[in-house]
Amino acid sequence: MDIDDPKSVKAAAKIAADGMMSFYNGNKTGGIPGLFPPPYYWWEAGAAMGSLIDYYYYTGNSEYNDVVTQALLFQVGPNDDFMPPNQTKSEGNDDQSFWAFAAMSAAETAFPDPPSDKPQWLALAQAVFNLQTTRWANDTCDGGLRWQIFPFNNGWNYKNTISNGCFFNLASRLARYTGNQTYADWAEKMYDWVESKGLVSSDFKFFDGTDVLQNCTTVNRIQWSYNAGVYLLGSATMYNITNSDKWKNRTQGILDATSVFFSTSPPDVMFEVACENINSCNVDQRSFKAYLARWMAAATKMAPFIEPIVVPKLRTSAQAAAAQCIGGPSSNTCGIKWTQGATWDGSTGVGEQMSALEVIQSTLINTVAPPVTAQKGGTSKGDPSAGSGGDNPMSVTPIEPVTTGDRVGAGFLTLLILVGVLGGAWWMIL
Repeated sequence: MDIDDPKSVKAAAKIAADGMMSFYNGNKTGGIPGLFPPPYYWWEAGAAMGSLIDYYYYTGNSEYNDVVTQALLFQVGPNDDFMPPNQTKSEGNDDQSFWAFAAMSAAETAFPDPPSDKPQWLALAQAVFNLQTTRWANDTCDGGLRWQIFPFNNGWNYKNTISNGCFFNLASRLARYTGNQTYADWAEKMYDWVESKGLVSSDFKFFDGTDVLQNCTTVNRIQWSYNAGVYLLGSATMYNITNSDKWKNRTQGILDATSVFFSTSPPDVMFEVACENINSCNVDQRSFKAYLARWMAAATKMAPFIEPIVVPKLRTSAQAAAAQCIGGPSSNTCGIKWTQGATWDGSTGVGEQMSALEVIQSTLINTVAPPVTAQKGGTSKGDPSAGSGGDNPMSVTPIEPVTTGDRVGAGFLTLLILVGVLGGAWWMIL
């Protein structure tokens, strides 16, 4: 891949996208729209649809648009809030959020709107936000979201950083898109809570989560790349909205702390520090780099001052990822270990393909327009009260519907968790 030639980059992205969708049977006889077959869980399918929305945004290639639209609309559930009956009993807050991210990205990138008689992208993102505000758990640890939505699932007693980070990220983006202060207030509230519980350190390292049964006084200090990414974009978006030193400093600090996810030899190649070098990344963790790449690139549009640091790292990582996409019978399967050069590592899967896709196409960030808003270029129709009347037996207090008068002023079922005594050795099956 010639990193300086957009046509070459788009061709490499197509290889990765086609490879990812070779695992998909949702648009085939016997398949369920929006689902990949086992071992891939529902949340990762939502993440993959988000990657294909990015693919259209970066390359202009619409070949997967109909598949994406079919998948998203099939999985919205009876209340149009991404709680479909085939998933709800084992659904976590983070799982739901990754589908909301796809809808939010569709609104922000002017992805073709659904038919007028179907749920609209912005309204779907708002529905998830509204539902999750009802799950803010003041009864334990002074707030925050639990990992799981329902108490009969393992992980109910865990407040993980990604679920809370997803809410923060979504709230910030809704604030920017709609111009509504209520969303920004919730983003502030969430970041402050995460900080107060030690889920982010003073030097902006994000850890995995904390246990309700210990009143959130202990923290599992493992670091995952997607946690850093989800808070980076949220913070950059808050900076874009407020132009404040607080959010500028947070954005810069989070970006600086992502250095742990980039190798020194070879320099500046992204890797999953907690599992990749010891060959222990599970199916889900193999996709995490996709989200760090996605959100690092997006953050440059919100906080342009970070671009000189972000873009070179993405370019180096993209070249390394593309060099790994030489495996399999067709010599186009992408591996996970980008650091080992142009020798396929033998791994294959949706996560590997998605990670390669996102980092490769992210190098086109300077060729695309910034995300649209309701006031500037956006066509997706919203519903400020979406989701607040849905079937949510764990509701605490319904959110007050957002009104146009509130304006921004400044312009899966968990199977096992084992936490090691050193705070860094643990294994998780999502």
